[in-house]
Amino acid sequence: MSIIRDKSLAGPGEEKIAWVEKHMPVLGTMREKYRVNKPFQGLRVSICLHLEAKTAYLCRVLAEGGAQVAISGSNPLSTQDDVAAALAEGGVGVFAWHNSSDAEYEDFLYKNLTENRPHLIIDDGGDLTALLHQEDMEPISRDVLGGAEETTTGLIRLRSLARQNKLLFPMMAVNDAHCKYLFDNRLGTGQSVWDGIIRTTNLLVAGKNVVVVGYGWCGKGVANRARGLGANVIVAEVDPIHALEALMDGFRVMPLEEAAPLGDFFITVTSCINAIGSRHIAVMKDRAIMCNAGHFDTEIDKQALTVQAEKIRAGKKNITEYRLKDGRSLFLLAEGRLVNLASGDGHPAEIMDLSFALQALSLEYLQEQAGSLPRRVLKVPYELDKKVAELKLASGGINIDSLDERQARYLSGLHREA
Repeated sequence: MSIIRDKSLAGPGEEKIAWVEKHMPVLGTMREKYRVNKPFQGLRVSICLHLEAKTAYLCRVLAEGGAQVAISGSNPLSTQDDVAAALAEGGVGVFAWHNSSDAEYEDFLYKNLTENRPHLIIDDGGDLTALLHQEDMEPISRDVLGGAEETTTGLIRLRSLARQNKLLFPMMAVNDAHCKYLFDNRLGTGQSVWDGIIRTTNLLVAGKNVVVVGYGWCGKGVANRARGLGANVIVAEVDPIHALEALMDGFRVMPLEEAAPLGDFFITVTSCINAIGSRHIAVMKDRAIMCNAGHFDTEIDKQALTVQAEKIRAGKKNITEYRLKDGRSLFLLAEGRLVNLASGDGHPAEIMDLSFALQALSLEYLQEQAGSLPRRVLKVPYELDKKVAELKLASGGINIDSLDERQARYLSGLHREA
């Protein structure tokens, strides 16, 4: 059973999936292996991810491994209806459509779990996991062997549950794996955020003042791509170590209240609420553009924008203009939701090849270790990280050096050199 917008859209969706498949060789290699060994035979997998072509290919790879797969979107604006239709036509349970209401979004998550009754989950932001921890979901959650979470926001929620000893099953912290944060968070976010901004605004970045709020791995990527586009970059941070890193990376660092009157573009990447608040909005220049690259639409205080506005109107697609009482206009992209997915196609296929391979390998690990893992947020084993990197290098025909026996002993501390 699936609930989608329009099954007639499957053709264009299939074309999108076929395109990314050509550029995701790690998942392709794993798919060939899964076709033979069927590691998920007899298991049900429920997924909550941004439902677009790259995610669809992950669903098909897991299905090739024997899994019964169901998916719902992790953001109301990132679901692509044509991709959803193609997946549903191919036998995956799909519960999602573009621009769903809050009630529809919650219902899709609920149906994903109740219709599929998963053994394994993949989550993006923690919504699926949170629902499984509601009391009425106990008959379903007790069969869950574990899951994988790929966002900073989701891990914050999971670790809060773990600290309270309330986490019901082990969860793999895919977001913290090397092949995730070094490439997905930094390079993927860096490129896709600017893809979304430029596609939506059709404005020049060179010579503009770009304020990046938050300098974690995602913030690093956004700031460095802005510099590459010719922007003057300012970083606002609350963590002194991250702020010092931004300074030594060559960026201006200052409190957001000081940066607010200077910025032409503002991008939040904090995983926190109200990173841009009322006091910042009050001093921004006319025609400043704001957007968010964090998981939830809470990083820019939309209520404060509404209170200060005299008039609110939709401009071109994915742009909302807030005409303030003092005559200034401020622009918010994609309703403050993830700009790279709500206004674009998300991370490049080559990047998601790495992240989704980690997701699949994490599910294999959970299945193999079922019953022996603690109900905690677990680190992805280094061997899985290493395997993804090796497969990616091999797909490009790239060879690297290896240690000889003496070098390996030396680095392991088993042999002391004179």
